[in-house]
Amino acid sequence: MLTPEYLHALQNLPLAARRAAEGMLHGAHASRRKGAGMEFNQYRPYQPGDDLRRLDWRLAARSDRYYLRESEVDTSLVVHLVLDATASMNHRDDNGLSKLEYARLLCAALAYVATQQGDAVALTVLHPQGLQHLPPRSDARQQQRIYHTLEHIEAAGRFPDTVTLAPLTARRQPALTVCVSDLYEENGEIEQLLTRLRAATGEVLLLHLMARNELDFTYRGAVTFEDLETGQQLQLDAGQQRRVWQQQLQAWLLDTARRARTRGFEYYRLNTAKPLTDALREFLRRRARG
Repeated sequence: MLTPEYLHALQNLPLAARRAAEGMLHGAHASRRKGAGMEFNQYRPYQPGDDLRRLDWRLAARSDRYYLRESEVDTSLVVHLVLDATASMNHRDDNGLSKLEYARLLCAALAYVATQQGDAVALTVLHPQGLQHLPPRSDARQQQRIYHTLEHIEAAGRFPDTVTLAPLTARRQPALTVCVSDLYEENGEIEQLLTRLRAATGEVLLLHLMARNELDFTYRGAVTFEDLETGQQLQLDAGQQRRVWQQQLQAWLLDTARRARTRGFEYYRLNTAKPLTDALREFLRRRARG
C-alpha cells in the first residue's frame, strides 16, 4: 500500500510521483479530435487561413472546389493544476502529514500522469503575496519545473484578493483545471475563482482535502484550536463537543459538495490519510471524457 506517509518519507518528489501513479495509466486513452493526422476521416470546405498543404488538389481539379482532408488525431489536453497554499493547508493529521505535503504529492503525481498522457501541464500556486505560475508546456523539462516549484512551496497567509487572481482568468483557453484545496474560505472567494476559471477554461475538477482528524474528530480532552489564517483561538472539551462538531461538519461537507456541483464543478473529497489512488483514478476518468 503506497500510503501518503510512505511517499512523503521517500524525500524524492519525482520518485514519489512515479510510485503513486504506478498502475494508474493502464487502460487510459487519449481523446481524439479532427485535424491533420494520419488516419483519414472526412473532407471539409476550405476556409481562408487554412493550411494549403492539406488541400486535396486532385479533388479540386475534378470538382473545381477546394476541400481539406481531415483526420482523427490523438490530442493533448491542457491540464492546469491550481494549488491552494494558504495557511490552513499547514494543518497536520494524526500521521504527521500536513495538507500541503499531501497536496504536493498529489500535484506531482497528477503532473506525472498528465505528462505521460501527452498533455501540456500548467501549475499555479495561490499565495496572498502573489501567484507562482508555470505556463502550460508539454516538453520534457516541464515535469522538473513543476517538481522544483512544488518542493519549495510553503503555505502562508490568506487567500489572494481578486486583483492578484485576475491574471488567471484574463485569457480564455480550453483546459481541464484541477484545483487542490481544503476549501476553507471567508466569503466564498475560492468558489468565485473557480466559477471564473470554469467560464474561462470550460472544466474544473475540484479535489477537496480533509484530514482524518477533522473528519473523525480524533481529539481527546481539553483542546485549543487555532485558526491558522486569522490566529483566532477556541478552547473546548473534545468529548462534549464531538457530536455537535461532526453534525456541523457533515452539514458543511454536504453543502460544499452541493454548491460545487451546482456551479458545474466535478467535486471529489479526499482523506489525506488515504492513498492518492482515488484522486488519480478520478483525474483519468475525467480526462477520458474530455
